Amino acid sequence: MTRTMTGRRMWRLLVAVLVSSLEGCTALTTQVLVNESGRPRPAGTVHCEGSEWTDNSLIALVPIPIIGLGMPTQELNEIKTDDVLAACGPSDRLTNRQVEVNRAMCVPTVLTRLISLGVWQWCPAKVSWNADVMPSTRAAAGGVPREAPMEEAPRPYGSSPR
Repeated sequence: MTRTMTGRRMWRLLVAVLVSSLEGCTALTTQVLVNESGRPRPAGTVHCEGSEWTDNSLIALVPIPIIGLGMPTQELNEIKTDDVLAACGPSDRLTNRQVEVNRAMCVPTVLTRLISLGVWQWCPAKVSWNADVMPSTRAAAGGVPREAPMEEAPRPYGSSPR
């Protein structure tokens, strides 16, 4: 076997490893927290959707410099479905919910993990959501919300009621 033949095999192996590792990148960078889409949209619902950037930084489970490079990590600010969908309304009135977290920008910020010697990694994540909001039962029945009773204004300390 010649030297060029062995070099070609190494390049093929390297390309195959690179391609197979890149195939999983979208699966690693995008996480679907909830996906209930596909249900028929109930009558009278309002569609709510949005997206925002949030901090989804990671810290090593054993936060000791250099040792932390080989340790698994845990999220500092966990992204929860109910917290994200609170922008649309109460969870009992939401249907066809979908929440997706895109962590693609975490890949170039791996440099922050190297600088901190494996202890911490900054991870900007883009959270996207959409849901259908059903009307409240009172609004659906045609009821008018009552006004809340007025409260007394607070009195200064030490004064007596009139």
